[in-house]
Amino acid sequence: MSDTAQSPAPGPQTPETDVIVVGRGPVGAVLAILLADHGHRVCVLERRPEPYPLPRATSFDGETARLLAATGIGDGLAGISEPATGYQWRTAAGRPLLDIAFSRTGRYGWPDANTMHQPALEELLAKRLATLPDVETHLGHRVVDITQTPSGVTATAVTEDGTTRAFTGRWLVGCDGANSFVREHIGVSVTDLGFSYEWLLCDVRLHTPREFVPTNVQLCDPARPTTMVGSGPGRRRWEFMRLPGESAEELGTTDAAWRLLAPHGVTPRTATLLRSATYQFRAMWADQWRSGRVFLAGDAAHLMPPFAGQGMCAGIRDVVNLAWKLDLVLSDRAPDRLLDTYPLERRLQAKTSITASVKLGRVICVTDPAAAADRDAAILANGGGRTPQEPPAAEPLTKGLLRPAGDGCGGAGEVMMAGTVEADGVSGRFDELIGTGFVLITTEGPAALSEAHGEFLAGLGTRVVRLSPPGSPPGPGEVRDVDGVYHACLGRLGASSVLVRPDHHVFGTAGPGGATALVDELRTQLHGAPVPQPR
Repeated sequence: MSDTAQSPAPGPQTPETDVIVVGRGPVGAVLAILLADHGHRVCVLERRPEPYPLPRATSFDGETARLLAATGIGDGLAGISEPATGYQWRTAAGRPLLDIAFSRTGRYGWPDANTMHQPALEELLAKRLATLPDVETHLGHRVVDITQTPSGVTATAVTEDGTTRAFTGRWLVGCDGANSFVREHIGVSVTDLGFSYEWLLCDVRLHTPREFVPTNVQLCDPARPTTMVGSGPGRRRWEFMRLPGESAEELGTTDAAWRLLAPHGVTPRTATLLRSATYQFRAMWADQWRSGRVFLAGDAAHLMPPFAGQGMCAGIRDVVNLAWKLDLVLSDRAPDRLLDTYPLERRLQAKTSITASVKLGRVICVTDPAAAADRDAAILANGGGRTPQEPPAAEPLTKGLLRPAGDGCGGAGEVMMAGTVEADGVSGRFDELIGTGFVLITTEGPAALSEAHGEFLAGLGTRVVRLSPPGSPPGPGEVRDVDGVYHACLGRLGASSVLVRPDHHVFGTAGPGGATALVDELRTQLHGAPVPQPR
């Protein structure tokens, strides 16, 4: 099956909604909000009658914070999350093997890493959804069948009382988790790397506040690999790997949880055990993410070990990538072949994240003392953990809707940094003052674009941002680069203009006089021809 394969069902169909979203976890909720914010009708079908009360993910990175803020919940993130100070790997003796220091003002305008309580995040998103008139949310609706026609898709759901209901839309996105019905129903195969271990997860609420420095620690002790991470205000998580020869039943008891927590100063007198349960992580991805009018996103499309903290983040990236493309197609501003770039771009990125997480896991999940000693010696000999490092930049795109390098300027595919700017006498985050969507950032004047090129960009909702020179007050229609982030970026790329997509990935860059060619390339990739010139 190819990503564009379709299994049509016979008969006419008049879609009741534009997009059906199956699953109302963070991934499905973000997709629904982004689409409804652009005026599209969205139907959300969630099998649970009530929100799931326990956390799964415990963190999100700075790029994801930026994407979440674009849904309108930015002001609420501080109430359900806390910035993490760092992430450290330690030997059994406590020597650092890896030391990453997180900044509160990261390269994407938000703290590099944030610990959070997932149910609180889902509540924020649900409240935002409730404000949008173009979203219908149906809880307690389990999807049991999906059929397609050339013009739409029907999802059949069963309610808790056994009632069967049918919902029709132009597109459907399965955000229904690891055990995705949507994935199974459309018959998509998966690639499983076979890297899997079972761990005991213990969520606790501490009775007295404690400071953990750094916030997140991976204890690479062959006697029991252990993860210790923040999980939002007042909460913390410990995870303990099941050892060879140890039964899941033995590990999965409350007594075992308290026994393993005790050496960390966590006892019934100092903490409340909110949950203790074993889970088994996997490393896999769906081989196709599109089947006709049906897409997969989030855990329905990929699963990864937890060591890089990218599971939920990857799902948010999925739907942010898909949402702006669906918006253009639904509003007839782009052909539906644009949607083929979604699986092309995101599956490759997800595979990179999964293989990186597996690589980390192979270092961490070592229970042989001799092998662990060799590992530690090799890492320490290479300077591991000697000095704190910055977190890596967000994963760039390498294929898809990108401008091929051709004029000596680089940067296509990378995630655009975020800084502080001043516009009309007001300073703030770029995204909040300028807005989201396509953005053309340039140091050139209005004459850099023809009227026809400007009209094409306006039709996409593009914001053209002209930067004032460093150290100079902004002139009419200019934006001041307060902290120099954008001038530094343009200088590094050897460019005077950068065209940024709605998901903050750079479409392409251009040198002086090259802005029109940059815009032509975008129109050519979307419509097969450059911007038409007036006769």
